[in-house]
Amino acid sequence: METAAQATADPREVVPFLGVADMEQSLRFYVDGLGFAVGPRWVDRGRLRWCRISRSGVSLMLQEFLREGSEVRRPEGTPGLGVSLVFMCADAVALYREVSARGALASEPQVLNALWTTHLSDPDGYHLYFESPTDVPELTKLSGASQACD
Repeated sequence: METAAQATADPREVVPFLGVADMEQSLRFYVDGLGFAVGPRWVDRGRLRWCRISRSGVSLMLQEFLREGSEVRRPEGTPGLGVSLVFMCADAVALYREVSARGALASEPQVLNALWTTHLSDPDGYHLYFESPTDVPELTKLSGASQACD
């Protein structure tokens, strides 16, 4: 049985914290391309270094890697290598159409594991999947589906 102290202490949200090479480029991708909004932010010496972005109740934190000084923290290689984020949506096909109209290069939606799935990679190589449940047959692609979203 859960105690009052446990209920108060239980985590309520997880917010992925992504290190990015170029904050401006990342914001173009997430805000202009995917429709996220910038919330709280940290500006250091006139430069945006960290921010929380949100859309429809989901959030990410972005922080630009320090490039100079004694605390350079940019890792070797591609920062997003091996990192995938899956966003469960009400309608991944509608999201695909929206972000494609904004110029984002999302993969054609396809049914995988009873979910419409579309994929993008951000400028740092993080893999983003947007998915929504469906009863359309497995491996159906949007271009081959008749009334896939009705």
